[in-house]
Amino acid sequence: MGNRLSKIYTRTGDDGTTGLGDGSRVAKDSARVAAYGTVDEANSCIGLILAGDVPDDIRTLLTTVQHQLFDLGGELCIPGHAAIFDVDVERLEQQLDSFNEALPPLKDFILPGGGEAAARCHVARTVVRRAEREAVSLSRVEDVRPEAVRYLNRLSDLLFVLARVLARASGHGEVLWNHERRKA
Repeated sequence: MGNRLSKIYTRTGDDGTTGLGDGSRVAKDSARVAAYGTVDEANSCIGLILAGDVPDDIRTLLTTVQHQLFDLGGELCIPGHAAIFDVDVERLEQQLDSFNEALPPLKDFILPGGGEAAARCHVARTVVRRAEREAVSLSRVEDVRPEAVRYLNRLSDLLFVLARVLARASGHGEVLWNHERRKA
């Protein structure tokens, strides 16, 4: 493990740059910083889900996801580093299939809501989607491993399914989009 921070501020970023994990410096608004910064934001959103009341199996899963998102942030912060692998994506798919199996098929779009935990899960889902877009944007100008993008794509799908599960578990139920409301 690298150096531990004993002093939080360094003043080295006062010029609008930040240090990457390989020691190089880039602009704070670079595509790379946007990508790993949005992964960090997604991780914080998942922490907000975990700050509430969620079933133990979802708590365990999302705690693992938080560790993996930290790994992914490291991968994006260190050019050429690999921390997310196909097996991580496959595990997300297994969890997604397992949680989705008990849900009824979707016939309508779902609005974000369905209780506090479900709503927080929807927020996390949208931030993960943004992280995926940022990673794709970065991949257009620098190397990004496809596993990183696939992981974010599956994670947003998983968070959608977990939001459905949490909405039902809370008793609030899913909030369906009423597309016919304007026809009256």
